[in-house]
Amino acid sequence: MRLGIDWGGTKIEIIALSQDGTEMFRQRVDTPRDDYEGCLQAVKFLVSSAEKATGETGTLGLGIPGSLSPKSGLVKNANSTWMNGKPLDKDLEAVLGRPVRIQNDANCLAVSEATDGAGAGAHVVHAIIIGTGSGSGIAIDARAHLGANGIGGEWGAITVPWLAADEYPGPDSWIGHKGVIDRWCSGTGFQLDYKEKTGNLLKGHEIMALKRSGDPVASGIYTRYVSRLARSLAMSANLLDPDVFVLGGGMSNIDELYQDLPPAMAPYIFSDTFDTPIRKAVHGDSSGVRGAAWLWN
Repeated sequence: MRLGIDWGGTKIEIIALSQDGTEMFRQRVDTPRDDYEGCLQAVKFLVSSAEKATGETGTLGLGIPGSLSPKSGLVKNANSTWMNGKPLDKDLEAVLGRPVRIQNDANCLAVSEATDGAGAGAHVVHAIIIGTGSGSGIAIDARAHLGANGIGGEWGAITVPWLAADEYPGPDSWIGHKGVIDRWCSGTGFQLDYKEKTGNLLKGHEIMALKRSGDPVASGIYTRYVSRLARSLAMSANLLDPDVFVLGGGMSNIDELYQDLPPAMAPYIFSDTFDTPIRKAVHGDSSGVRGAAWLWN
């Protein structure tokens, strides 16, 4: 049995997969925000629940909104900032009494979708998370591409390219730079953009409902969002030229994106042709947690 855990900013979820990838168990709990020890105990609870329910023990992979530094072994670049600077793998191994494998959550999305999802069979998959935060992972032949410094796929830390004059320099972000993809292309950024224009903080699906009803403010927010995400994807296309883009996270459920993104990307693609597919993650919100389980593949 393979166990995978997706440690997100709002929830921690576990899945148990049989050797052939069949789901055996799933459970989630709210993330104990700003409580590192509480998060370790939440993982312990979920592992215990999965193994009690299935009567089996399993290998454990973990997807986190950051990565382990190959130099220090400590978590870095996590937007769940209370994880940063912690020896998460060692702490979990002490709590659980077993080895764990840890990858960036976007890498887990890429591995999952390259294994048996929207990118199955593709050589290079660039998987994009557009949820609470925005980041990405790259899978090459269904294995996560980390890079020499463990920062392969850190797309969310880059400033949105081709800024318009009225966008410059962009809003502040936890990364320390202005106008970054994580701030503008995440679901959180979508909501904050609407709040800045109206004073009201609505959920993404509420903004989209207004847009679909013809609300001009919501329509403008959506158009800007598509433009920023399209420019960010076009940058990846020009640099990496993947075989497929796969979108995950809450914003990936907006069906209009798959029609609106390609023409919005076209002016920025350095080629006379561009037909790379942009697909929704087959496993939806489960892609990250499944990819964590497949880290032991």
